[in-house]
Amino acid sequence: MAESTAAHAAHDGHADESKRDFLKLVAGAGAAIGTGAIAWPLISSMNPARDVLALSSVELDITKIELGTGITVMWRGKPIFVRHRTPEEIKEAVSVKLSELPDPQADAARVKTGHNEWLILVGICTHLGCIPTGNRPTDVRGEYGGWFCPCHGSQYDTSGRIRKGPAPANLDVPPYEFMTETKIKIG
Repeated sequence: MAESTAAHAAHDGHADESKRDFLKLVAGAGAAIGTGAIAWPLISSMNPARDVLALSSVELDITKIELGTGITVMWRGKPIFVRHRTPEEIKEAVSVKLSELPDPQADAARVKTGHNEWLILVGICTHLGCIPTGNRPTDVRGEYGGWFCPCHGSQYDTSGRIRKGPAPANLDVPPYEFMTETKIKIG
């Protein structure tokens, strides 16, 4: 009888190990599923809301912007300068020697090919985040005919490149595209 009890104890020990392994597997799988069930809504809540996604791009009809003037539109909470440049402004922007610029960038790199009369810029000074003047015809435009930041005196040319003052970089060019000859999409 002692032999059968020892065999039975050995068999029960093996069964206990199998049950324990199975319980560990079920508990681990349950923990993983529970973690996923909690993490999914949390991560999903970090996505932008529908109203924010709707503002991720702005479409603009440019037919009413007269030659030599500009308008300001808002995109993602930032002012965007849209200027319809004159041939003189374009000539001036193209003729600047890159070696004279603190942040060298050709005018052609700041406009879309075939649409160089349109300049679209983020209207935030790269020095301390002020909004430069110069988008309206009555605004002070500085020595270079572009934009002037009255806070600290940064001056930008007709291509939005820094020419004078403490700003370290050119005005940014936002992502944009021409949907038609009269309509642009910013963003």
